[in-house]
Amino acid sequence: MGIEHKNGGSSSLDLNVPLLLDQNQSKLKDLEASDSDDVNFIGTTSFSKTCFNGLNALTGIGILSTPYALASGGWISLILLFTIATATFYSGLLIQRCMDWDPNIKTYPDIGYQAFGRKGKVIVSVLMHMELYLVATGFLILEGDNLQNLLPNVEYFEFGGLTIGGKQGFIIIVALIILPTVWLDNLSLLSYISATGVLASLFIIGSVLWIGVFDGIGFQQRGEFINWDGIPTAVSLFAFCYCAHPVFPTLYSSMHKRHQFSNVLIVCFVLGTLCYASMAILGYLMFGSEVQSQITLNLPTNKLSSRIAIYTTLVNPISKYALMVTPIINATEAWFPYHFNKRLFRHIVGTSVVMSTVLVALAVPFFGSLMSLVGAFLSINASVTLPCLCYLKISGSYQKFNGEMVGIGLVIVMGIFVVIFGTYVSLIDIIHMSKIW
Repeated sequence: MGIEHKNGGSSSLDLNVPLLLDQNQSKLKDLEASDSDDVNFIGTTSFSKTCFNGLNALTGIGILSTPYALASGGWISLILLFTIATATFYSGLLIQRCMDWDPNIKTYPDIGYQAFGRKGKVIVSVLMHMELYLVATGFLILEGDNLQNLLPNVEYFEFGGLTIGGKQGFIIIVALIILPTVWLDNLSLLSYISATGVLASLFIIGSVLWIGVFDGIGFQQRGEFINWDGIPTAVSLFAFCYCAHPVFPTLYSSMHKRHQFSNVLIVCFVLGTLCYASMAILGYLMFGSEVQSQITLNLPTNKLSSRIAIYTTLVNPISKYALMVTPIINATEAWFPYHFNKRLFRHIVGTSVVMSTVLVALAVPFFGSLMSLVGAFLSINASVTLPCLCYLKISGSYQKFNGEMVGIGLVIVMGIFVVIFGTYVSLIDIIHMSKIW
C-alpha cells in the first residue's frame, strides 16, 4: 500500500495502491483529478476486482510470521488471531461509515481531519508514514535472512578492504538492486507485479503444505496450549497482519456500487484470516517451538518446493519496496521549495530514504521483533484505535450511551492494552537481541 502526496494547492493525501481497474477507470481518474471537488464522483471498479484489491492489501509478508506468532502464544493464541480479525473488520466498517457520513472524505488522513482537525490529520499521516518506513525496512531484513538461508556458505563480503557479515552484505546488495526502482517516475509496472501478493501468499501456503506432506517433514509437533510470556508478541504479530486500513478509503472510492463495500470487507477478512490461520497451524504443526520468525527460514533449501516458496518471498518485497517508500519521498518533497531541480532532488531524497532504511535494517536486523513493534504500536493505532475514535467524533456517537458506544469503547480499551504491553515487550526483545547480536 502507499500514500501519494499531491503537490500543489492542496495538501491532501491520496492512497496510491496497485488497484486492478476496469477499462474506463483511468479516464474517470483523470476526470476526478481535474475536478477533485466533485463529491459525486463514482468509481467503476467491480465487486470482484475490489475484493482482489482488498485481499492484495490485506495479505502480505505478515503471513510468514503467523507460525512464529502461534508458537509464541501457544494454541490458545488462535483465539487472539480471530479476535484481532474481528476487531479490525469492525473498524473497517467504521471507516466506511465515516466516508458515508461526509462525501468530502476521500482518504484516511481526511477522516482524521474531519474528526480532530489538522492535528488529527497530522497524527494519521505520521502513523501511516512510520508504518510504511518500518515495513520497507522489514523487507530488507527479510531479504537478508532468506538469502543467507539460501547461501549459507557466504559468510562475509569484502568491500574496499572492509569486511561485512553475510546477512549484512545481502541487505546492502538488495538495497542497491532496489535503489533504481525508487528513482522511477512511473511505478505502474511495479504496481502490477506487487498486485500478485494474493497469488504469492497462496504459493507459499501450497509450498509449505507440500513440504509437510511429501518432503518428509510431517505434522508431528504438538506445541504448547498457552505460553503467557509470548501472548503480547503473538497479538502484536497478528495485528501486523491486518494493517491495510489506510487503503480502505481508496478501495471504497474506486467502487461502482459502494453499498457493497461491507461485503467486500467480509470476503477479504474471511479469506485473509483463513490464509493466516492455515499458515500458522501448518507451520506450528511442522516445526513446533523451533519455528523461526519467518517460516521460510525453517524450510529445507534442497527441496524444489522450498525454493519456490523462498524465491516467491524474495521477489515480492523487491517489487513492493518502491511503492512503500514513494509516499514518504513525496511527503518529504512537499516540505521544500520548488526552485530545486525537481528530478535531482527526488533522486537525492529517494537515495537518502533507502540508505536510512539500510542503516536501520543493519542496526535492528530482527524481523520478528521489528514487525511485532510495528504491529503493536502502529498497526493497532492505525487499524483499530483511530478508526473507532474518529467514528465516535464524526458521528457524535460519543454523546450517546448505548450498545454501540460500549462495543466501540471495549475495542478501544483492547487496542490501548495491546499498544502498551505489545510495544513494551517488542522493545525489550529488540534491546535484548541487540546485546547478544
